[in-house]
Amino acid sequence: MRRLLLIAAAVMLGVLLCPVTSRAPLVYRPGEGWTYESVGGAKWQRANARDQYTVAKEAFDKKQIGLAKKAARRVVKRWPLSDSAPAAQYLLGRCYEVRRWDERAFKEYQKAVEKYPKIENYDEIIKRQFAIANRFLGGQWFKLLGVIPFFPSMEKTVDMYNKIIRNGPYSEVAPLAQMNIGAAREKQHDYLLAVKAYEKAADTYHDNKAIAADALYKAGLAYKKQAETAEYDQSAASQAIGTFTDFITLYPDDPRVAEAQKIIASLRTEQARGAMQIARFYEKKRKWDGAMVYYNEAIAKDPTSSYAAQARERLDAIKRRFPSRQQALETTKPIAPSAPLSVPEKP
Repeated sequence: MRRLLLIAAAVMLGVLLCPVTSRAPLVYRPGEGWTYESVGGAKWQRANARDQYTVAKEAFDKKQIGLAKKAARRVVKRWPLSDSAPAAQYLLGRCYEVRRWDERAFKEYQKAVEKYPKIENYDEIIKRQFAIANRFLGGQWFKLLGVIPFFPSMEKTVDMYNKIIRNGPYSEVAPLAQMNIGAAREKQHDYLLAVKAYEKAADTYHDNKAIAADALYKAGLAYKKQAETAEYDQSAASQAIGTFTDFITLYPDDPRVAEAQKIIASLRTEQARGAMQIARFYEKKRKWDGAMVYYNEAIAKDPTSSYAAQARERLDAIKRRFPSRQQALETTKPIAPSAPLSVPEKP
């Protein structure tokens, strides 16, 4: 038994003393972090920034993305002020984008424009960022720990568009980025924030007729959506009418003018309906002055609607029953009692 233990101990000692090579040893270098190196050393490493960038670029062209990323990162970390550093930082973004790690790619592009504002392909980088943000606007999921698809986020997408606009407020894609902020807010069902985004686009890029017209029209649509939320929002409806009216006045030749006019008409009809419901509420409560105020409002909102016709009938009936009330109303213009908190929904 003792002999067997001595033999086993000798074998283990021999194994430990024998040199063993690793095909991919893990190596740490200050400023570069941990990397796996092939047998015989780091054959991809070079002594200067230019040669190191050449390794990265050639690897990228050969679709050796892992090597390209590793070599490009070494340039940025070891020689951040070299002439090759801006191109290497851009190449890092390309490596991540090729692998569809879009959020990380966006961040690397952002570093490129922030650290190297005079980078040669500045405009191209912003366009690449815009394309990435558009994918997230389209529903692409952000990744947990940069790896696991986790959730879509319009808030993060808006942040991307804001960065793009700050990077190049008058770039080719900046007006579209501002418009897409409005689209992202609409996907959140935050229509008032969408309106703000569209109005900012119309104001900032007023000299771009196509953008300004589209922004004003979409602001009107966002107001309309706000008006059509669970409890009909009369103030939002009025804002929508005002916005569409401005759109028609400023851009009379726009092909969407006819549609805008239809929307205005439908909103006015809805406002008349709301006024009618409130008037009926007051009439049931025998608050005749309030009822008359809102019947008159229903007529004023949409004089040709069926609601206006009904309002006229009810006004005539009240005047016949209380002839003095119409005269008092016209003389003193009393303020109607507080209206109900919400307009009853359509039957």
